Amino acid sequence: MFKRIAIVNRGEAAMRLIHAVRDLNAERPDDDPITVIALYTDAERTAMFAREADEAYPLGPASERPYLNHELLIDVLRRARADAVWVGWGFVAEDAGFADLVEANGITFIGPSGEAMRKLGDKIGSKLIAEEVGVPVAPWSRGGVDTLEDALAAADRIGYPLMLKATAGGGGRGIRKVTNADELTDAYQRTRDEAERAFGSGVVFLEKLVTGARHVEVQVIADGQGTAWALGVRDCSVQRRNQKVIEESASPLLTADQTSELKASAERLALAVDYAGAGTVEFLYHPGDKAFAFLEVNTRLQVEHPITEVTNDFDLVKAQIRVASGERLVDRPSEFGHAVEARLNAEDPDRDFAPAPGFL
Repeated sequence: MFKRIAIVNRGEAAMRLIHAVRDLNAERPDDDPITVIALYTDAERTAMFAREADEAYPLGPASERPYLNHELLIDVLRRARADAVWVGWGFVAEDAGFADLVEANGITFIGPSGEAMRKLGDKIGSKLIAEEVGVPVAPWSRGGVDTLEDALAAADRIGYPLMLKATAGGGGRGIRKVTNADELTDAYQRTRDEAERAFGSGVVFLEKLVTGARHVEVQVIADGQGTAWALGVRDCSVQRRNQKVIEESASPLLTADQTSELKASAERLALAVDYAGAGTVEFLYHPGDKAFAFLEVNTRLQVEHPITEVTNDFDLVKAQIRVASGERLVDRPSEFGHAVEARLNAEDPDRDFAPAPGFL
């Protein structure tokens, strides 16, 4: 088991790791306790996560975006004598280059390998792997469309309406709905440019738009040693501005057989790349056709993970730590009950729902 785990994150995510390590330490009273190390910006010096961690190291001003500065992070991790690093969600959580760099410096990255991230985190590559292992996929361009002419030709083959997506996109950015050739022509370069600015890659592809669909996602934990568990299927169909607002587990729409089929698909995908750690496999489900279509894989822990934890009585963060330390998954939990999670948005409806932070 690790001795010193550093957190490359802040706020809720950082506190989530702190609580998990406290539980692990309580479960191992005869072993040396794990030390939790927080990294903080100047403005976070007195934040709860920095105070609650066993040790805390400064990163400098937030204006310099230190949570994304690989060289700075590695330097601080070395000085902190970390033997493992946990990244949670956001920042470098799905950054294959950072995972590689951590491992190259003799520190364990608590999560999937950089190679697994590249294979599954890329929306194009993950679809190709999904097709290979029998995971249902909607009609698509089967690769990037590098010119407008390529995009128009692929659109004619697939048929409108379509979704134009950036392979590195996320958080609702780098995605456009197009219903005809004129809309595709108008959206193509803008989507590429937006993705290049936001994610450093302007590669886009086309996918058949599945209308009237539900959005469901499968929570996976795998040990990289031949075992992968799909612990539950969350329904996240209630969305606004491409952001999930309501999540519930289990999905109220799927039958037991459909849930089992979806879980098995997600597990095959994880095993195909020797995945180690937590991840989420996302699908669209069309109730009328009773058909699933693979969307993408989030190669990290998601904000929505607690509702799967409470319906399995299983701590995913502790499992991440155990798996990364070389332990195997044993005693698979059983799902029970029902849980709902809601995203609260602080916005002003009189100003076109502009952000309106205040007292909660």
